[in-house]
Amino acid sequence: AYSPPKTVEQVRKLVEGDEVLLTFQLVGTPPNAAVQKYLNQKKVPQLFAATGASRFTDPKNYPWTMGFNPNYQSEGRIYGKYILANHPNAKIGVLYQNDDLGRDYLAGIKEGLGDKAKTMIVGETSYELTDPTIDSQIVKLKSLGADLLFSASTPKFAAQAIKKAADLDWHPVHILDINATSVGAVLKPAGLENSKGIISTNYGKDPLDPAWKDDPGMKKYFEFMAKYYPEGDKDSSFNSYGYSTAQLMVHVLKQAGDDLTRANIMKQATNLKDFQPDLALPGMTTTTSADDYRVNKQMQMMKFDGERWQLFGPIITDDHKD
Repeated sequence: AYSPPKTVEQVRKLVEGDEVLLTFQLVGTPPNAAVQKYLNQKKVPQLFAATGASRFTDPKNYPWTMGFNPNYQSEGRIYGKYILANHPNAKIGVLYQNDDLGRDYLAGIKEGLGDKAKTMIVGETSYELTDPTIDSQIVKLKSLGADLLFSASTPKFAAQAIKKAADLDWHPVHILDINATSVGAVLKPAGLENSKGIISTNYGKDPLDPAWKDDPGMKKYFEFMAKYYPEGDKDSSFNSYGYSTAQLMVHVLKQAGDDLTRANIMKQATNLKDFQPDLALPGMTTTTSADDYRVNKQMQMMKFDGERWQLFGPIITDDHKD
């Protein structure tokens, strides 16, 4: 339930009661952070955590933890570079979630903007996960004269930001982080018309994009959904995400062979070579090493056209190691 205390309780039960081999795809930054030290002390793999906070790709301090999502700082740097190239005179307003997720994005965009960050960012405002709305934050950023809004948020708050900007008749260039790009969970509730023109980034094929209808990887995903989850929304990026993480987990287990020890699982997970998942964008592969735990380091920009996301520009690799 995205609740750190509940996560601690359940993960302890899994490790000490069920004696699980590993945890897989725990969801969210605060819940993963709450059990990270514990799992590392117990030497239980915390694999492919559903978060991109940089603390989950830190082999020196947390050798048993690997995040799946692109590192938020990497993603922030990519937005910074994109803004410099395409909106060099922008007055940037940043909305961010007051936790590791939001702070990593903020640090990343500032790194990407470099020396220009001080002059280009006209306002930063944060919100707590417990806040009912973020209306006042959006009003504040508009009043500061921002003409580019960077929203480093999670689905509920991202939808609120889009809706409030529309209510205020404020139309900045709007960049949204990858966690909040679900059409069904974010853009539809916010209003598809209000969401038109929003920019983000991606590293996977979108099931809604007709460009992939004859793609072999997408066909496999649709077949999987038809067979195992026919009642599920096959067009949901949450389902395609779940499929991609599971495919990677299966790959690691196969690579481990019959040596299903925790140490060998980590050895295999940190020794992936050019693995190409079904739903990775063409030209993107997964490679990890003992000193680079990042699963997804490549991205491509995309823009929402009112119905679906359209990819544009080159594949961008973040070579910077945090």
